[in-house]
Amino acid sequence: MTTLDLLRADRVLSVVRAPALDDARDLCSALVAGGIHVIELTFTTPDLPRHLERAASGDTGAVVGAGTVQTAAQAQSAIDAGAAFLVTPGQGPEAAAIVAASKNAGIPIVLGSFTPSEVMTALALGADAVKIFPAHHLGPKYLKDLNGPFPGVPLVPSGGVNAGNAKQFLEAGALAVSAGTDVVSPADITAANWSQITSNAKAFCAALS
Repeated sequence: MTTLDLLRADRVLSVVRAPALDDARDLCSALVAGGIHVIELTFTTPDLPRHLERAASGDTGAVVGAGTVQTAAQAQSAIDAGAAFLVTPGQGPEAAAIVAASKNAGIPIVLGSFTPSEVMTALALGADAVKIFPAHHLGPKYLKDLNGPFPGVPLVPSGGVNAGNAKQFLEAGALAVSAGTDVVSPADITAANWSQITSNAKAFCAALS
């Protein structure tokens, strides 16, 4: 099963933003126990490649990738650490080089976009899926509008998606949604409150039904 197939099945990925991360492997295990298997660790967390390497080294059942990738150097460092996919917040001057790095490594690339023009550019660059960010500003209706000119394009809304609105994004045609602090809060990571993260993940997944 590819990463996109798993996303299509789970309908959610967890985006982890934290000022520090002591044990990425335990975090991944907690999320998998709650039903979320695709996990995005972001470059906003210091020393991300080390955390990626630790997460990838354990048999947690998680598929772990790197998010907030803005440069080709970041992309390569994430790939070298074992990232299973890459996600960008948008399309900067090194977007094409980031795509090239992902293609050379044989892993999916999800390019961030907001406008129809940016979605077109992401597809032209070779994105395997397109992240719509920030999604909450225009909501599920905007995602449904994007599906008009882009039928079948895997769209993943991110930013402000929570248990209260996630199902609406899926009904509007999203491949999957990104769950942020609604599932993994920095406070729970700091406290190593893995059981709470598992409970949050279970609740989020239940809200998708």
